Amino acid sequence: MILRRTLPGQLGAVFGGLLGGLIFVAAAAAQQPADAPNPGRDAVMSKCFQCHTDAMFRDHRQDRRGWEATIYRMVGRGGLYTADEIKLMADYLGTDFGPGAKPAPAK
Repeated sequence: MILRRTLPGQLGAVFGGLLGGLIFVAAAAAQQPADAPNPGRDAVMSKCFQCHTDAMFRDHRQDRRGWEATIYRMVGRGGLYTADEIKLMADYLGTDFGPGAKPAPAK
């Protein structure tokens, strides 16, 4: 017995395959890391995580100036940061952990 496919059946299979592929690609793209490396994030990871956990950043929600003041407080307690690192970290924290930022998921 020979099975014959009709054009609508073949198109349905093609579109179903395309739809499945698009769903797979969208799920994979959602799991990709942020666009480009962020030097401010890198500085926070290397400097701040020596003493602090991620909860400190998720819970404080300060603007850029508030984060900068916090970083200078850490300098007063012995933190060794350059002026450029302070600016990078304050910019990153103010953007990603500021009052208007979307809350980061707990890890």
